Amino acid sequence: MAARRAAARRADRAEELARLGGAGRLDQSVPSRTGDEAARDVLDDRVDYRAAKVDAWLAHALATQSGHHADPAARAAAVGLLPVPIRARAALLAALTRTGAPVDGDLEFVGRLAQADPNATTALAAWLENTAAVKGGTS
Repeated sequence: MAARRAAARRADRAEELARLGGAGRLDQSVPSRTGDEAARDVLDDRVDYRAAKVDAWLAHALATQSGHHADPAARAAAVGLLPVPIRARAALLAALTRTGAPVDGDLEFVGRLAQADPNATTALAAWLENTAAVKGGTS
């Protein structure tokens, strides 16, 4: 019974996120919550076209440490739950932020890079982090 209720909550949250993503309203004003990674999996399992919007939103929340990702334990858990391309996207967004690049808009190329080659995207993020650190550009 409890498992059924949990599955229903995941499905409800997945539909809410998909609806917001489809309407173009899934942005930083919508805080991430515990369980959003599982809700994202529901959309992925359904092969819902709006899952890409949810992936971008989750990567941004992870990169900016917003919503429930403000908690280091939640971030660590998310890293274990999210697919590699989303983690790579988050890493690159975080690195770009620390270099002073604005990441408030839709940086579609970051998602495309992460999807095409997550390892190279993560390597680019590390390189940006190191370069910024050498120049004293990280906070």
